[in-house]
Amino acid sequence: MTSANDLRTLFDYSSWANTKLFDAISRLTPDQFTQPVAGSYGSIRNTLVHMLSAESGWLDRCGGPTRGPALAPEDYPTLPQLLTRWQQVEASLRHFLAKLTDDDLNRTIEFSLGSGPKHAMRLGDIMHHAAIHGVHHRGQVALLLRALGQPPGNFDILFYYGFNQTK
Repeated sequence: MTSANDLRTLFDYSSWANTKLFDAISRLTPDQFTQPVAGSYGSIRNTLVHMLSAESGWLDRCGGPTRGPALAPEDYPTLPQLLTRWQQVEASLRHFLAKLTDDDLNRTIEFSLGSGPKHAMRLGDIMHHAAIHGVHHRGQVALLLRALGQPPGNFDILFYYGFNQTK
């Protein structure tokens, strides 16, 4: 990550890809949304809640709004309920990124994962991780969607760059 603008672009891509993913998920039945399928988190809903909880948690550690405890899947029984929270986190992320400067990226952030030991990392590296973490789990959700007969289409960053040349 070389600049705050690069980080904003990465999260712009993430938002674009999430929108494509949510379009495919919206075609699922409510039962399919929560149905155990496979993967580390068991269902599409659980994987999405993990994605959102992690992004919100990293934003919190870097100076954004306080997340509080990790988000719980059972608090989001439907896609519309999850999307309402997603939009709130996205708005907070956009506000945070809009104020971010290149100098901010070098600020050291101390954090723990759960009750584990303290770690220290540059803010830019943490936020880069947060964006890439979403890429990883979007791939998992795409596989689960295919297993449920709802392929999400291609949301590779190549297509984002190719179809959004107004940058």
